[in-house]
Amino acid sequence: MDGLIKGLVNAAIDHIQGGGNDDDDNRDDVEQRSRSSWAQVVSGDPEDHEGSNPSNTDHNSRLSSHNRREENYHENQTSWGRRPAMTAQKEESYQENQTSWGRQPAMTAQKDDDTNNDGWETAHKKPSRQHHKVPIDQRNNYKRPAGEQHYSDEVDCGAKMEPSEEELADVSKAINKLWELDLNRLVPGKDYEIDCGEGKKVYQKDDMAEGSLFSWLSEEIFRKPTYSRFCSLLDNYNPHEGYKEVVTSEERQEQAAFIEEISRTAPIKYLHKYLSAKGIASGSYQEFKGMIMSLWFDLYGRGGTSSCSSAFEHVFVGEIKRGEQEVSGFHNWIQFYLEEAKGRVDYQGYIFPRRRGQIPDSETQLLTVQFEWNGVLKSVSSTLVGVSPEFELAIYTLCFYVGGEDNHVELGPYPVNIKCYRHGNKLGSAFPIADS
Repeated sequence: MDGLIKGLVNAAIDHIQGGGNDDDDNRDDVEQRSRSSWAQVVSGDPEDHEGSNPSNTDHNSRLSSHNRREENYHENQTSWGRRPAMTAQKEESYQENQTSWGRQPAMTAQKDDDTNNDGWETAHKKPSRQHHKVPIDQRNNYKRPAGEQHYSDEVDCGAKMEPSEEELADVSKAINKLWELDLNRLVPGKDYEIDCGEGKKVYQKDDMAEGSLFSWLSEEIFRKPTYSRFCSLLDNYNPHEGYKEVVTSEERQEQAAFIEEISRTAPIKYLHKYLSAKGIASGSYQEFKGMIMSLWFDLYGRGGTSSCSSAFEHVFVGEIKRGEQEVSGFHNWIQFYLEEAKGRVDYQGYIFPRRRGQIPDSETQLLTVQFEWNGVLKSVSSTLVGVSPEFELAIYTLCFYVGGEDNHVELGPYPVNIKCYRHGNKLGSAFPIADS
């Protein structure tokens, strides 16, 4: 009997020791599969900006167990997407009391040591962000009649405002000049900070960003007149394509006040001189401002409905296509920041650049990203981060009048193709993409 018991004890010990070795082998397999999956993500060539979406069946299979872990998380989300939107009562209270713009408190996500058989860490909800808006009292001032508006002083850049013969002959050189004249452009690390997260291909739907794109934004930015007036326009639109826009007299005044404000800046003054020299714009600055106002704010039809869209709404605010549940337009970084701060944008990661080795970081000002807006996916969107509203409006206007659909330029350190699409005789869309 004693021999039998001793034999059983030895067998149990051998089994335990053998199981430990199996666990080591399993861990090696998990790590190998994890490395293999990541290699498959980063090895292929990046997709074209408007490229097709190949089947992601294999990709979904690799992530199936990861997705199962997220089911409970998704069940708790609101109709705005992954971050819950504020209730109407909280929104109203917030609008009345919010006064602070500034650095966001650092958020840390609790790390789960458990991993599943695919080597993925347990998914956690993204850190929440403090909400921000342009101060209400300032925005109400922008709705006042023209005679009660107060504007910035005129910018005088002297000879720099006159386009050279070389610039008149080459629109790319004129756009690079506008980059130099953007005196209101922000400085990464000083005025704001971004966290690009991880990269992905266009067709990949998994979220590669642990938190928000914007970590913080200086409180001084929205005291800049052109920035503040630009923000006052962003809530004037119904984002759903196909619904007629009703422009009130106050909203029309906000539009005129914005054009008047930016007309005092160097990029818009240069734009006027350039288009005048080309015979496109009148020598009268007042008539020129009316031309810009019409180009960006006149309503036109899109998606089968008349008077439902405009160049400003599409390019800077964004639209949700009817029936397709797809975001179109939405190429402005300020709109992105504000919507992300309100919980309506969920940043999903950057799109792998076409040129290998050019991975974006916190200093990068030309980004191609993926995000959800109001729970609807924008699979690929590019934006110039930190540039002023007047600069963006100037380069897109210049491309519309004297450029083509493709406009290859150098913007500081960035080789860029400014895409410009017409909608009949209107500006349909304009945005930058990294040039290959």
